[in-house]
Amino acid sequence: MYSQNDLDEAVSAGALSADAAAALRSFVERQRSLPAVDEEHFRLITGFNDIFVAIASAILLFAVGWIGQSIGQSLGLQIDFNGPSPLAPVAIAATAWGLALFFTAKRRMALPSILLLLAFVGAVFAATAFGLVLAVGEPPADQEAIYVGVIGSVAGAVAAAGARLHWNRFRVPITVAAGAAAVAAIAVGILIAVLGDPEPYQNTIWSFVLLLGIGVFLFAMRWDSSDQARVTRRSDVAFWLHLLAAPMIVHPVFTLLGLNDGTATIGEGLVVIGLYVVLGLTALAIDRRALLVSALAYVLYALSELFKQVGAVELNIALTALVIGSALLLLSAFWHQARSIVVRALPAGLQDKLPYLERAATPAPAA
Repeated sequence: MYSQNDLDEAVSAGALSADAAAALRSFVERQRSLPAVDEEHFRLITGFNDIFVAIASAILLFAVGWIGQSIGQSLGLQIDFNGPSPLAPVAIAATAWGLALFFTAKRRMALPSILLLLAFVGAVFAATAFGLVLAVGEPPADQEAIYVGVIGSVAGAVAAAGARLHWNRFRVPITVAAGAAAVAAIAVGILIAVLGDPEPYQNTIWSFVLLLGIGVFLFAMRWDSSDQARVTRRSDVAFWLHLLAAPMIVHPVFTLLGLNDGTATIGEGLVVIGLYVVLGLTALAIDRRALLVSALAYVLYALSELFKQVGAVELNIALTALVIGSALLLLSAFWHQARSIVVRALPAGLQDKLPYLERAATPAPAA
């Protein structure tokens, strides 16, 4: 199986002409009887060996983390009496980088590369945070929020720098999303440090996360608009950014509307369904399904409560699954037709920035 990224690299290396790559894409498109622009291509696995290596890597990372924790405890480098040691994430980060030198840089294996990148950035964040906690010590009782905010911001900054370093070396598409998440952690940490006690300011914090999510969404659209044919690595980068932005937008919206309190009235249920329809229209316009997946739990809960309110208590879960499952399958089957209706209703200037609808997908320079 060959991915879009493999074709881009073959063209760049001169092993395949751009015309031949375009012809291959067109042939696959005709075979599937669906427009290629409606497919969200991204590399996850290229064979079972990806899964095999990913599992083995996870086991190895767990082992070196455990060994690092044991060494840290023997040296007295741990938080409190039996807490985490910064040596554990340091060992994980170093091992993840070393494995990436072979499985990412040489073998170009997708799933292991994603796992190793996440392990590296997460371990850098944890190592920095644990190290700062050890260095600073126990904060005064009235300054715990400032303490947590500052440490989170500094750790986020170091993790973002680590993600940038990883991107420069390996160019794994998910790296940009990991870096964006680290930057978001910096911003939220600074806000918590400024506010002090975060408890009275929950709505302020969620509103800020919503703004950050919109920022990540616009950043993702910038990557998307630079590859409207979706044939280069830029489309993969945009995919992961959309996957990050979706929960950062969806969860704060429903939380601020008070729909996460464990109860839902008929009115609130209808609001959730209405918002899901809006998200669906947005997903169709930008040709990304991440928004629909991120809000799925909310609409399932809301529909279940609605069926319960009208008396279908015993079958509320089954009816909810039936309605949502049928709707999503129909939308998937007629995605292109539905998207055509939505996109053509938008202003021409906006249409020109969205992924191609009817125009032939021409190969763009690999990026």
